[in-house]
Amino acid sequence: MTKKSGKKKRTSKKSSIQKTQLKKVVSGLLFLIVLVVLAGFLAHQLVLRRSLIQSLEPSVKSLAGKKKVHTLPIYEIYPEKEIHYKKSTTKPKPTLTKKLPKVAIIIDDIGYDRKIAEKFLNLDAVLTFSLLPHSLFQDKIARKVHAKGFETMLHLPLEPLEYPLIDPGPGTLLTSMSPDELIIQLNKNIDAIPFIKGVNNHMGSKMTTSSTQIYQIFSILKKRNLFFIDSRTTSKSLCKPSARLLQLPFAQRDVFIDHIREPDFIRKQINLLISIADKHGEAIGIAHPHIITYKILRELLPELQKKVQLVPASQIVHIPS
Repeated sequence: MTKKSGKKKRTSKKSSIQKTQLKKVVSGLLFLIVLVVLAGFLAHQLVLRRSLIQSLEPSVKSLAGKKKVHTLPIYEIYPEKEIHYKKSTTKPKPTLTKKLPKVAIIIDDIGYDRKIAEKFLNLDAVLTFSLLPHSLFQDKIARKVHAKGFETMLHLPLEPLEYPLIDPGPGTLLTSMSPDELIIQLNKNIDAIPFIKGVNNHMGSKMTTSSTQIYQIFSILKKRNLFFIDSRTTSKSLCKPSARLLQLPFAQRDVFIDHIREPDFIRKQINLLISIADKHGEAIGIAHPHIITYKILRELLPELQKKVQLVPASQIVHIPS
């Protein structure tokens, strides 16, 4: 082999090694670029997700003073049309001393806003406060209501037809639950709020049409000496026949007071409540912790109390006949 041919082989080998090294460098760079792009994409998605969560979930101060994220409840899903039904009670026979008809006003969805709860508490009126289980300020509010001598109720979250698109919140009883699951969760909800005298449903347009599960729920309420008031979120509710079967103290909502948050509408609904009470001797209205509701109720209280006797919800429940 000549010197010239040996030199050519060494040069060729060196060139081949350099090409191999160059390929490795290029491959490594391409791999790093892919990793950087992927990491950037994942980071972007994470930022978007956090922004979405923050926009959906308001930040509320916890009892400890630290900031904690809580989802405020949807107050109610109201029936598309007003539900009319024949009341089982009739107007009492007139006596020498005319008695004012009885009206119970229940303030639903209490537990997430202490300030508005205190405003209703400070009204010169007998009101009933229905608290959502496992809500942020349930204990403090329940104790203040009890100290004032007013009644508290459990505002029991029940599955609506719109679930899971609309979630009634912590402690919801679902139609998919087994009997054991349903009873365990119900007892947890009852135990969550002190001093309760009764229960009314939060949403529940699906659950209240399931006779088997409503019967299970009412069996527990009967054992625990609690009454039930049907918020009537569907005309297909089977609560009344179930209460009759179990001889459970029971009543039904007559008027939603503030499902349209306009002053004139709220005034009209309060007048409707008075009219129903005057006709049947008693009536139940359900309102929600809106500042406009508080203002109109404060405005109308003097006139309202001349026409009806405001009483706790427990005074309007009866064993269905």
